Amino acid sequence: MAESVPVTCPACRREHVYAAPTYPCACGAPVTPALDSRAVPESVTHHTWDEGWVTIPCATCGRADQWPRPELGCPCGTVLRVPVAGTALDGDGPADTAETDTRGAGAEAEAHSDVGSGGADGSSRAEPEGAGGGAGTGPGEGSGEGGGRRPPPKSRPQRLPAAVSLPLPRTEPVPRPAFQPVTIRTARDAVTAAALYLRWLGYRDIRRADQRPPSGIGLAARGIVAQVDPTVRPASLRDVECLWLTAMTESAGCVYFSLAGYEEDARARADSLGVPLFVLDLTGTPQPANSLADELVATGA
Repeated sequence: MAESVPVTCPACRREHVYAAPTYPCACGAPVTPALDSRAVPESVTHHTWDEGWVTIPCATCGRADQWPRPELGCPCGTVLRVPVAGTALDGDGPADTAETDTRGAGAEAEAHSDVGSGGADGSSRAEPEGAGGGAGTGPGEGSGEGGGRRPPPKSRPQRLPAAVSLPLPRTEPVPRPAFQPVTIRTARDAVTAAALYLRWLGYRDIRRADQRPPSGIGLAARGIVAQVDPTVRPASLRDVECLWLTAMTESAGCVYFSLAGYEEDARARADSLGVPLFVLDLTGTPQPANSLADELVATGA
């Protein structure tokens, strides 16, 4: 269970008790942000996508993912951003490990090159010319069998054994853990639920889409463009077509998340264009709305 910390609103000085939400890691373990009770909470006047996410490592497997930054709404109307200890904003991450691995690999390759070149100091060793005997007489000098030195026999090149190709072991796909939903109360929760579901399907590096859709909020990951519609209006045919055109310009697939469902012509066009449709329920679990969405859930990214 997450630890509760006291939070004081800087606007009205009202005291609150806040407990950070728990998110599911890809390994199945719960991930809870460590709140900093000594830091002063900030008032949020304008939401930005980068400041709304925080990097939190999993205590079980060590995996670091981006999760929604903890926020608290005060009855006076102020939105408070609760400080998190030992984390960084979205986009910041521990890059020292990769750099250390690269340096270690370079040092190892350099050591192998030194060994292959000869001695430890890198100098090559070669036998001196004429080793094994002095200068003999020429072919026209002397008589009999000892008239000249026979050249050393040529060494035959060693024949290497033919490479044997071994069959690679078959690896079964790792089953995904059960999806842990986030209750949808606001439009921001709907976007969070869609982002968590895309990550559960296997997509990584989920971010805000570069192109803003005509309605709703756009998300993007490697190989996929998603649109989240948190309004109470069913998605129309035009909404589905605009998402499909955006995915074509990005050379990626697409998926649609709607809170209020879809119109009949929008469903028909999504089936013809190959767009998976999901409906977001209030529990935060996206429900497949066509056969393409069922196939995406079964196969994953």
